Amino acid sequence: MKEIKDLKLKDLAKLNELSKADLKQELASSSKNLYVLKMKKQLGEQTQTHLIKALRRYIARVKTIASSKGINI
Repeated sequence: MKEIKDLKLKDLAKLNELSKADLKQELASSSKNLYVLKMKKQLGEQTQTHLIKALRRYIARVKTIASSKGINI
C-alpha cells in the first residue's frame, strides 16, 4: 500500500505520457487497490481511511486522461 501514499508524486504530466495500454493497466490496478482498501475498512483493518478518498480522486484523474485520449473505459 506504499504506492497509494505516493499518488501525489505521480503528477499529471506523467499520466499524460502513458500509452493507452498503460493507462488501462493503471486504472485496473488502482481499482483493485481501491477494492482492497474498502474491504479492509469494512473488516476494521484499515485505519488510514483518507487513502480511499485519495485513490478515488486518482482514479478519476486517470479516467479523465483516458477519455481525452479517446479510450473507452
